[in-house]
Amino acid sequence: MKRIKSYAPPSVEDLLHLKSDLGFTSPQMADLSGLAQGGQWRKYTGGEKPRSMGMQMHFYMAALLTLTDDELSRVISKMGEQGAAVELGPLPAGPSVGK
Repeated sequence: MKRIKSYAPPSVEDLLHLKSDLGFTSPQMADLSGLAQGGQWRKYTGGEKPRSMGMQMHFYMAALLTLTDDELSRVISKMGEQGAAVELGPLPAGPSVGK
């Protein structure tokens, strides 16, 4: 079994680049990263002192963008075995999603 030994968060510029590459709005990025609303996402990409993205949030977002439906289903199944109730839904629609 592997684990993440160290982590350095993406820069504000990296996050803005990802948002641009996906063609997403701030609310769509919030949805993708597990945040409640676009204003929460903007706390990671703007202001005087932007927040650093935590490893768990970044891992979640990267997993949704990377894993196949079957791979994601395996993860969700494991979460269910561990007592969680999880319902899958579609990624937020954007020009780059599904291409």
